[in-house]
Amino acid sequence: MTGPALNALRHVVDYSERLQAVLQRSDWSGVVRLSEALRDCWAKRQQVFLCGNGGSAGNAIHLANDFIYGISKRHGSGLRAIALPANAAVLTCLANDTGYEEIFAKQLAVQASAGDLLIVLSGSGNSPNILRALEEARAIGMSSCAVLGYGGGKAKAMADCAIHFPVDDMQIAEDLQLVVGHMAMQWLYDNQPDGV
Repeated sequence: MTGPALNALRHVVDYSERLQAVLQRSDWSGVVRLSEALRDCWAKRQQVFLCGNGGSAGNAIHLANDFIYGISKRHGSGLRAIALPANAAVLTCLANDTGYEEIFAKQLAVQASAGDLLIVLSGSGNSPNILRALEEARAIGMSSCAVLGYGGGKAKAMADCAIHFPVDDMQIAEDLQLVVGHMAMQWLYDNQPDGV
């Protein structure tokens, strides 16, 4: 193996070991709470909203897709999931007219109702638009869950359920967002509520 290839292999092994270490030492009780909250929304036909920035925005869109289509065994059944970062026209309108910190909160103010669920995905837990979304959710009467990395930031205390991975690595933090979503997705597929 050549020098560059050996260096790449070391990097890949190091990354996988760091990811495995976080997975092995994590407290998964928050994922149980999130899964049950998602199932409750599904049973009551309430809505689930997801948001995040950058890679977390991509993960929000990915997981909304999974919750709409990947959990159901019957046509027309699935969670009513909305990824708030998915509509570029809405995002650019709100960012331009009201400020970037309002891009998720303003959408919730129009589309969400009491009893709905907000899931925020954030590495730092300190993005102003994430914090505003959590504030708006509380004002509406929604429940909230935050999937966080680093120190958890302000979002850790603001969310009803905080799933916190204390890892100072944005890529691993983003990987874990999908791990959490996929854990919930597979559990929901196997534990569908009656009548959906």
